[in-house]
Amino acid sequence: MSHPANQKNQNNENGAVPLQPLTPSEDKQWAFMSHCGGILGCVPSLLIYKYIAPRGRFTAQESKEALNFTLIPTIVAVLLNILAFVMQLINPGSGTAFSLMALLIWAFLTVFAIIGAVRVNNDQPYRYPWNPRLIK
Repeated sequence: MSHPANQKNQNNENGAVPLQPLTPSEDKQWAFMSHCGGILGCVPSLLIYKYIAPRGRFTAQESKEALNFTLIPTIVAVLLNILAFVMQLINPGSGTAFSLMALLIWAFLTVFAIIGAVRVNNDQPYRYPWNPRLIK
């Protein structure tokens, strides 16, 4: 372990320690997790894209793909659930259709997230169908 006074030499000009690149197995693991995170919506792939992707090329590619695919459906599902909640407050039972639509979106995301995760786990990049690719 190096002495803190000598550690300054290992830092970049901002004083931050540079990020270590991912090993090939870690790169594959984080790419896999970015697709698996689609089950929870866009937040896991967003966090992986923001914080882990700069350290691995495959992770960067796959987390961006997963984020682009999950972003719009997640926003729509959240809005449908908010609408369902408001409708339930106004007239009990009237928000059920909106909740069911949000559930269908979640099922759609889950199926394609699992397909993407399996492909990436087999060392194959995955491209979602119907992906708007908003983030370039």
